[in-house]
Amino acid sequence: MLCCWLSCPAASSWLWGSYIWGSCWTSFPAPSLKASPLLPPSPSALDRSRLSSVDQRSTQCSYGSPLNKMTFLEGLSHDGWILQRNLLGLQNIPRQFVLQVYHTFLRIGETRVGDAVLGLVCMVLLLVLKLMRDHVPPVHPEMPPGVRLSRGLVWAATTARNALVVSFAALVAYSFEVTGYQPFILTGETAEGLPPVRAPPFSVTTANGTISFTEMVQDIGAGLAVVPLMGLLESIAVAKAFGSQNNYRIDANQELLAIGLTNVLGSLVSSYPVTGSFGRTAVNAQSGVCTPAGGLVTGVLVLLSLDYLTSLFYYIPKSALAAVIIMAVAPLFDTKIFGTLWRIKRLDLLPLCVTFLLSCWEVQYGILAGALVSLLMLLHSAARPETKLSEGPVLVLQPASGLHFPAVEALREEILSRALEVSPPRCLVLECTHVCSIDYTVVLGLGELLEDFHKQGVTLAFVGLQVPVLRVLLSADLKGFQYFSTLEEAEKYLRQEPETQPYNTREDSAPEHKIALLQA
Repeated sequence: MLCCWLSCPAASSWLWGSYIWGSCWTSFPAPSLKASPLLPPSPSALDRSRLSSVDQRSTQCSYGSPLNKMTFLEGLSHDGWILQRNLLGLQNIPRQFVLQVYHTFLRIGETRVGDAVLGLVCMVLLLVLKLMRDHVPPVHPEMPPGVRLSRGLVWAATTARNALVVSFAALVAYSFEVTGYQPFILTGETAEGLPPVRAPPFSVTTANGTISFTEMVQDIGAGLAVVPLMGLLESIAVAKAFGSQNNYRIDANQELLAIGLTNVLGSLVSSYPVTGSFGRTAVNAQSGVCTPAGGLVTGVLVLLSLDYLTSLFYYIPKSALAAVIIMAVAPLFDTKIFGTLWRIKRLDLLPLCVTFLLSCWEVQYGILAGALVSLLMLLHSAARPETKLSEGPVLVLQPASGLHFPAVEALREEILSRALEVSPPRCLVLECTHVCSIDYTVVLGLGELLEDFHKQGVTLAFVGLQVPVLRVLLSADLKGFQYFSTLEEAEKYLRQEPETQPYNTREDSAPEHKIALLQA
């Protein structure tokens, strides 16, 4: 019952509204509160069986689609370059991806040797531990206890490699701190304690006056729609990426429910807008998270850390954190998508390339542009449906898909050019076996075609009408509308064979089985 409720449009609208509501409030933490990553990841989202790592950070479609594929890769690229500057110890680098790359190479001479060396050492250690884990044979019950114990310890150490490497880097940084020389950029002071739980403010008092709720909404502006949209697309892209790697399906409605509820609850503690994270999901995957319990463990550790361990975070070097995330996201890059699309369908390279190029400036611009290009491609295919024309005593035109208002003009032009703009005009059969739905504009267009054929003294007949389409056409009461059960009957009638008669909506009644179908 819950799955049916989540799949209905009303439920989806409510979920989307809850996400916007949460994003609105979490975008304006109260001045006395600190925006804190308090809430644990969604239990429905963070794991290899449902791994879409919900995390607290401000945001910037099937994973196999070019748009979502490039969204995922571009998100990794942005995270990668942000981490590269931390790995090199560079500061005051612009946020835009292109400017990040430019300023990183421009200021490469300002690289801090200590951060670069520590970051590279951490990356090597992580790589070695990962290779050890991949090559450790599985433990079997018949093995001696000592062998099983040793292999278990190796497995535990290699699985917890991220924590071990960060702890090692923190100890190195603390050792330098004791000597009075610090070659690394440290994480620094972290606010201690948990923010109070209270309702979000409907107004904020500043030195310049009071900001009302209406002014808050006006200040956010288009962000009320863009932030939830970007968060949803980013989360689904991450989830489907790991879903395709680990052979599980993603329920987008369930993900939207988890994100929306988390944002609503997060507004009570002034959290940042919640969405999926490329880097954090990769870190969880590399750490061996396999069930939703990983989100609960992460949440408990965050709560305990905020209360008791914040003083220890001071000594964690940023280059070590950058190394952990770089090594987690590096295996996720898939450059084979270009070659795959080139072989399968080259037109799909268009939204992929548009998304990639514009995402080099801002991820949200790339996603919106890619979605727009994909929509235009979809509209083009709907406006220019493929048709199959069979020549013979009678012309037979068969649309390959449903007919909707964008396709009316193209279908009308093709029928006129094939049947009425020739000398002499020819009868035509519209074979509608593949047409499962039509709309009002199509009905009007077909009515005009019937009038054009009548003026030219020829016939336009319909064959293979499905029940929903037949119901619409019968309800329209088109003048001269004639339909047949089979193509052979239509051809016999158009060749003026007297034993075959059409089902004419004005002169003849429909057969009993047609009436029964229409009533059903």
